Amino acid sequence: MKNPNRIPNFQDKENFARMQDGDLFTSFSAELVAARRRCGNACRQFNKVDEMTRRERAQFWNNIVDSTEPLPPPAATEEEDESLLEEFAWVEPPIHVDYGFNIVAGKNIFINFNCTILDTCTVTIGSRSMIGPNVSLFASTHPIDPDLRNGTKGPESGGKITIGEDCWIGGNVTILPGVTIGDGCTVGANSLVTKDIPAYHVAVGSPARPVRKLERKYKAEQEAMRADPTVTATNNSN
Repeated sequence: MKNPNRIPNFQDKENFARMQDGDLFTSFSAELVAARRRCGNACRQFNKVDEMTRRERAQFWNNIVDSTEPLPPPAATEEEDESLLEEFAWVEPPIHVDYGFNIVAGKNIFINFNCTILDTCTVTIGSRSMIGPNVSLFASTHPIDPDLRNGTKGPESGGKITIGEDCWIGGNVTILPGVTIGDGCTVGANSLVTKDIPAYHVAVGSPARPVRKLERKYKAEQEAMRADPTVTATNNSN
């Protein structure tokens, strides 16, 4: 999935390259502090709004991630506009994000309230994935050695986080740097994810471990619906 966001043209390209690669870098450089300030301001603008239209919600998210992809022109009515924007991320405030530009989100994702995303490295959220309340995505870390860590004067590093398509991340889950969660996974509430989770598994615990492989009983039906939106889901109430 390509990153559609506006990446700042940092003067200290070497420091930024180390950051993106997950190597030790200086996080309190003037440029990175300014980048975090921009994103923090965008988050605060979003978080203080009590009610918003679907279009306003989508635009706030674009501001947070500094997306280069504009929203489509407004439809004739608010109802039609909601349908027009249904593939855009639905995010509930409050949300807390470090940089924003390192978040790559697919279509039709949902992020519940009080999510924290430290996107020192790329954080990818696949299409149709759902993030529960109070979830923390930490693509950032610090040296274990206290002398190297050295407070705000020491270096930082990170690791990419990838959440595949059609995942459900339960409430209060924490995902650490370098983790890939495969397509179709469910991660149980309060789990701490320290290692990769294979596709189509349920994982729970601290640390999280796969406990069950999922049967894809509705795979053909869902693929048909995505290929042709006029196809409706089977009524399974009987």
